[in-house]
Amino acid sequence: MGAADVVPGVSGGTIAFITGIYDELLSSLKQLGPASLGILFKQGVGAFWNHINGYFLLSVFGGILISLKTFAALITTALDVYPLLVWGFFSGLIAASVYLLVKSQPKWQLVQWIAMLIGIGIVVGISVAKPAHVPGDWWMLFIGGFIAICAMILPGISGSFILLLIGLYPIFLNAINELNILALASFGAGCITGLLVFSRILSWLLHHFYQTTIAVLIGFLIGSLNVTWPWKEVISSTVNRHGETVPLQQANVLPTHYFDVTGIEPLTLSVIGFALFGIFLVVAVEQIAHKLNQTTS
Repeated sequence: MGAADVVPGVSGGTIAFITGIYDELLSSLKQLGPASLGILFKQGVGAFWNHINGYFLLSVFGGILISLKTFAALITTALDVYPLLVWGFFSGLIAASVYLLVKSQPKWQLVQWIAMLIGIGIVVGISVAKPAHVPGDWWMLFIGGFIAICAMILPGISGSFILLLIGLYPIFLNAINELNILALASFGAGCITGLLVFSRILSWLLHHFYQTTIAVLIGFLIGSLNVTWPWKEVISSTVNRHGETVPLQQANVLPTHYFDVTGIEPLTLSVIGFALFGIFLVVAVEQIAHKLNQTTS
């Protein structure tokens, strides 16, 4: 999840969905709040730890932090050196998870198909939207943190991409670079608030409208294939604080047209190979999880 969150256009929520920990992650996050503090003060640390599913949350967020420091660097380097292959791999991961999720949903009705189309439309709309310009005040950073963390736990929607769209990505990077405590604290408070509030909303939706909510999330995943499509033409770009050119808007092109617009070989067969490898990994993880569940039962 940590490696995915640093890649523009890929969500940590997508990885949680693919690995089958999404429901448990939401239900564990939902346990955090005033009630858990009451348990901590009245019943002690042990009861509090069990109430919030502490070992699970420690594993997830510990893994995210370790990944941000280690594996994320590998992913970003691979994106710089072999971008087509990495995007092909991510596309394979997402395509396989879409197939498995659709297969697991019994008897799709009209409302589920409509919900899936809405999910696709939301993510595609976000992916083609033009970046905005907003003030860098502390209250706007709070709102940005709230929105970004909500996006990060949704499959198919990238929190860093949302920050880029609403114009807060460079402001947030500057805040980190300058160690602007007020700005970082405002953003962090927004993230914590968003995590506590939105996880409860998603858990409630999954509890009361499971199939329809899953259909929307499947739509998010399908829509994110528009973002992870490997062959793109840059329409507009900007220069970041390191003097590097960063794409703002890109359009998908066919592999046969990619060389004409970029001068770079499309590596079509290699990209397909990495996509198939991503599909294989998801299917393998699903089969292993299924066997482990059978063994536990």
